[in-house]
Amino acid sequence: MNLRINMGLVLVGMLCAGGVFGQQAPSATKDTAAKTEISTLARRPIIRPKKPKPITKELSAGLGLTTDGWTIVVNKGWVKTDDEKNRDKFYSTRFAQIEFSEHKHVKEIKGTNTALAMNGNDKPKPFIYGKINNFYSLKLGYGNRRMIAGKPEPGTVSIHWVYSGGLSIGLLKPYYIDAYVLQDNSTQYVLKSIKYDEKYKESFIQQQNIVGGSGWTKGLGEIKVVPGIQAKTGLHFDFAATAKTKLAIEVGVGGELYTKQIEIMASQKAYPYLVNAYVTFQFGKRY
Repeated sequence: MNLRINMGLVLVGMLCAGGVFGQQAPSATKDTAAKTEISTLARRPIIRPKKPKPITKELSAGLGLTTDGWTIVVNKGWVKTDDEKNRDKFYSTRFAQIEFSEHKHVKEIKGTNTALAMNGNDKPKPFIYGKINNFYSLKLGYGNRRMIAGKPEPGTVSIHWVYSGGLSIGLLKPYYIDAYVLQDNSTQYVLKSIKYDEKYKESFIQQQNIVGGSGWTKGLGEIKVVPGIQAKTGLHFDFAATAKTKLAIEVGVGGELYTKQIEIMASQKAYPYLVNAYVTFQFGKRY
């Protein structure tokens, strides 16, 4: 009897112990899963939002007027700074430039000959009396632009000092006019397209016999190249609305020096150098 009672007590104790362990098992499983999840999160890399790509380049073009003509410019720039936080402020920008210009003499006056002496049926055309050459220059330069005042923020105006220098390729194109000239070995006048040279020097300056200019294309095959150097400096006013756009006005002075005298007018002294002031309007993009 006692043996049966003892075995019953042992059995009851085992059942109770099993119930206790059975209740503790789910808790242990939950703790293990939580620890596994925390470990997985700890190993997962932290994803941070990407910073916008810094602006390092710009490309712009522009049109301008000079005190002796007009000009077209194209710029490719590189933003230079060691401070990444201020890279987009454009404190310093290196640039390469291509510029094409026409230079006119201050004495040039365009007019028409309304009183033709040779033939009243000829229709007068505009011409520049005394002009002997059109002069153009193709300039290749490299320079720097530094901010000196203002705020380099979108929607504001910043002022930069700009300077550059390089090569200049001068292009002299003969200026042709239609005029009445004496026919060879004759006293008869004929209408002919002529340029300023020893043969037609007198006819070129006899205004009463000039009908007008022969047209810009006349003389293109006779262009002469005159090598030289050039430099310029000025102020660059940047008022772009956003950091990725370029909108500016630049004013300054420039000079060109050539290997020979640049003859533009027949009655005016020629010099191997040119000096002018300029203003250009520039637009483009930064990236």
